[in-house]
Amino acid sequence: MIFLLGGCVASGMPYTGRHLSPTECRDLAALRSNTSPTMAQHQSELGALRKAGYDPSPWYDDPYYPDDLQAAQRLVDYWFQTECQQIPPG
Repeated sequence: MIFLLGGCVASGMPYTGRHLSPTECRDLAALRSNTSPTMAQHQSELGALRKAGYDPSPWYDDPYYPDDLQAAQRLVDYWFQTECQQIPPG
């Protein structure tokens, strides 16, 4: 059964839920506001980048860096624009 579900995801079925949590939306908005960032905000941003497929662990030997980071950042930016605009700041 797990293999069948795995095949559905791999075949390109779109994800219809939210990608970013309200906390990630809030922290990403704060990072974009030119205020002094907190460690928690940076951790939120890293979590969002990981959701977008970026893996920072092979930083010393990553032949795709910085392209993979930039691709993940574009995806997080898209999610931020489409999912976070309706969340009130706070």
